[in-house]
Amino acid sequence: MARASRHRDAIVQTAARLFRKHGFAATGLNQIVHDSGAPKGSLYHYFPGGKEAIGAAAVAWAGQRVEQTLLTLAQEVKGPGELIQRYALLLGGWMSKSGFKDGCPIATTVLEMACEADVIRCAGEAAFAGWAAVFSRALEAEQVPPARAKRLASMAIAAIEGALIQARVTVKQQPLLDAAQEIATAFDAAINEARNAERSKSAAAR
Repeated sequence: MARASRHRDAIVQTAARLFRKHGFAATGLNQIVHDSGAPKGSLYHYFPGGKEAIGAAAVAWAGQRVEQTLLTLAQEVKGPGELIQRYALLLGGWMSKSGFKDGCPIATTVLEMACEADVIRCAGEAAFAGWAAVFSRALEAEQVPPARAKRLASMAIAAIEGALIQARVTVKQQPLLDAAQEIATAFDAAINEARNAERSKSAAAR
């Protein structure tokens, strides 16, 4: 069973890499099987839904990896502002190492297939929501109201995704660093506002 599970994992991880690099349509099932080293029969066994099912699994896997990275960083930093900046530095280093050929782990597949395959769209939606939730929880821990925290977190993900595209086009990390700096400023402003409101409320209650 463990060996069989390794076949599934190999297919998903290989597909995620190929989809990110070449796109969903340009990646064939035979290439996924060949590069993963998994028996061809295991592809149809684990993914009776075909290529779209593999796409959804690849997006979910890549999304979970990013979420875990964010969760790890969140344990190492002092607050949401530092979290977004550390994340941007990590992304910038990764993109630079790839010669700016790589971008968001799920964007290529999601942008290509969201309107064509709902299962992939849903996987992408869940991935983005998971990333945003890490920032939202970090903001709420600093007394930012949940609704505001959710909006700021969504804005942060949108800005970083846009910055990834700009970094790839300009072949520079700077768009990521600039976006992270401005997001951190917005986070800090929201935290200060929330703390001031809480202090005012406490003073009025005395």
